[in-house]
Amino acid sequence: MADRQRGAEVWLLSTTLVVAVAGLIYELIAATVSSYLLGDSVRQFSFVIGVFLSAMGVGAWVSRYVGDAVTGFVRAQIGLGLVGGCAALVTFFAYAAVGAVAVPLYGCLIAVGVLSGMEIPLLARILKEIGAGAFRFENVLSVDYLGALVASLTFPVLIVPHLSLVAAGLAFGLLNLAVAGGTLWLFRDRLGGGVRAAWALSVGAVAAALIWSAPLSAALDARLYEDEIVLNERTAYQQVVVTRFQGRVRLFLDGAVQFDTGDEHRYHEPLVHPAMAQAPRRARVLVMGGGDGMAVREVLRWTGVEAVTLVDLDPAVTALFRDRDDLAALNGFALRDPRVEVVNADAFVWVRAAEETYDVAILDLPDPKNLSLSRLYTAEFYRLLARRLSAQGIVVTQAGSPFFAREAFWIVAETLGQEWSVTPYQNYVPSFGLWGFVMGRPAGLVPRMAELPAGLRHMTPAVWDAAQVFDGDTGPVAAPVNTLTTHPLPRAYQAGWDAWFR
Repeated sequence: MADRQRGAEVWLLSTTLVVAVAGLIYELIAATVSSYLLGDSVRQFSFVIGVFLSAMGVGAWVSRYVGDAVTGFVRAQIGLGLVGGCAALVTFFAYAAVGAVAVPLYGCLIAVGVLSGMEIPLLARILKEIGAGAFRFENVLSVDYLGALVASLTFPVLIVPHLSLVAAGLAFGLLNLAVAGGTLWLFRDRLGGGVRAAWALSVGAVAAALIWSAPLSAALDARLYEDEIVLNERTAYQQVVVTRFQGRVRLFLDGAVQFDTGDEHRYHEPLVHPAMAQAPRRARVLVMGGGDGMAVREVLRWTGVEAVTLVDLDPAVTALFRDRDDLAALNGFALRDPRVEVVNADAFVWVRAAEETYDVAILDLPDPKNLSLSRLYTAEFYRLLARRLSAQGIVVTQAGSPFFAREAFWIVAETLGQEWSVTPYQNYVPSFGLWGFVMGRPAGLVPRMAELPAGLRHMTPAVWDAAQVFDGDTGPVAAPVNTLTTHPLPRAYQAGWDAWFR
């Protein structure tokens, strides 16, 4: 009898660790899905954490009304296995079917939070009921907090790089069901056949969904993207999807289109060639972002280019567009050129530590939709970048849409203008709409346009002249400077796009 009691104690304390890991993993999956589908990762992670913790508080309070702690705990684990395990699958399905995200995502999150909040009080009651030696509630909490540490380390290092969000949710759902099964066996004399049947059916359903998670995910992706999916890979930083339709290839990062081969030249040629044409010298060129290599391809059209440094955060993306022949062909195998050095690093961290000097800097960075990305459009970042440019160095950045996010565009122009004399300009790209860029040059440097390289599909002197003309819907507005302490840019960006598309 003593051995059985001791075994029960060990099992229940071990269970505390396991359920803590699973609960936090569900929270992290929900936050990742939310930021993937709704954007603005800072806002979505904040919302998810707040809702989840509040729901856990409700669950802890509700646990007092559970008559039998063992039955309540097993039922909670079955519920977590089903709801938590299938939450990502349900959310993606709802988004693909009807475009709904908030209701299924937060509905599942609240349910998971309530059930997770019940776990520790019920486990503590069970330990007390079985007469656990020298039982102390803080021991249970210590193990619970240790589980949170394990989950927070495991999620970005092991789970995200190797499992889809759907498969990860289902795998941890089975883990909760395994806890329920072990507890069922340990307290088999106290639990009836109904609970056993519910557990068995739940295991069968979640296991089947996990086995079929790959084709299920493929079917959802096909519904989401509509085109033929050439590649779908979750990297340590983002979801990378490449699609093909009628000979056109598209790249999506976290669901947002990055280029369409049908019109990407209308983006990359204006991004690169005006700056290269105005640079008195263009031997050393820095490209930040643009891991697909398209901007580098345009840079290499110019004679006199001796070295190009490409700084992009995600090594998986640069490897794809360097090593995979069909994707590398899209950038003219630019990333295989011996003059090109690829550096996988955070642009802000890299520019602060870099020592090299460049003649041209081309910033093909993601839109400033959150605080992390907004750092790359701040006065502080531009000040650091200015130290990396030669005395006559030219810089250009993509700056979003002056039509859909007008204030955000002019915030970028105002901020860049703290270090350089700026030339804002725009161009129509069918995949994005009217898109804007801001070029900076040292004060006093007279703008001159060198002859453009042969073979361009879109950029001409006439196009360049027209690109600098803004109308009443896109022209300058009063705009603050974006800094690390104020960050008005992501707020303006979100407000502009929300006004048109939400």
